[in-house]
Amino acid sequence: MDERQVRRPRAAIATALPQPTARRLEREAARQRRNRRQTAISAVSTVVVLGALAAIILTSEGWPTVKETFFNWDDFKESFPTVAKGFWLDVKLFCIIEVGVLIFGLLIALARISRAPALFPLRLLSAVVVDVFRGVPVILVIYLIGFGVPALELSGVPDDPLVLGAIALGLTYSAYVGEVYRAGIASVHRSQRDAALAVGLSESQAMRRVILPQAVRRVAPPLLNDFVSLQKDVSLISILGPLEAFRVAQIEAASNFIYTPLMAAALLYLCVTVPLSRFLDRWERGRVR
Repeated sequence: MDERQVRRPRAAIATALPQPTARRLEREAARQRRNRRQTAISAVSTVVVLGALAAIILTSEGWPTVKETFFNWDDFKESFPTVAKGFWLDVKLFCIIEVGVLIFGLLIALARISRAPALFPLRLLSAVVVDVFRGVPVILVIYLIGFGVPALELSGVPDDPLVLGAIALGLTYSAYVGEVYRAGIASVHRSQRDAALAVGLSESQAMRRVILPQAVRRVAPPLLNDFVSLQKDVSLISILGPLEAFRVAQIEAASNFIYTPLMAAALLYLCVTVPLSRFLDRWERGRVR
């Protein structure tokens, strides 16, 4: 086909499409001017606020002491490799604990929503687990399991502080995640279950293939929020003795009477939690749209 013959239909289609009116173009131009003005105001206000805070901090009498103690570059370079090595332990613990939390939390949710009389003991046990581990502070759970379980001297029970700390965090966050799962399952309309049963699926098949996929998609942002919290709370295992990032930073700070290693640990945690938080924000905005 000749190229001119192809161009003619395209030109005819472009001519046939409704052209924007002058009022519409004017509204679009006004919207763009308003967006530029709002962006400029936001930038100026941010610079003013941050500049004022920086001026207050940098001109204070104690700033030289704080800078030398918390933000010494030489101390940062010296302690960062050791702290980063400890942080790698945090990352491995977080990944292992999170897998267990996702599985155990789902089992807790399924046990709590079960209505079979034979499963009443599981339903009661899951309710007790949720009430206890959501009500007790995380650090107390770590103390109770990390020091209490070895004191029982039971055969076959692990006494490694890493394992015990991981179990304590896993139980605590499984209680939270179980309730998140349960809320997601409850948010799926009953008609979805009825439709699945109507086409011949069993109760378990309807739950696995119809209800759970919808529930997990709905509760993904709250689950990511729990991931961020868990990443930070992994540092609490240091009270049992493992040399993770926070513990290593504490030792470095106590040895040299400086706090720059703690800032190095904080920076490493931010490198993980901030991207997760931004991903969570974008996820939620996409769901709202």
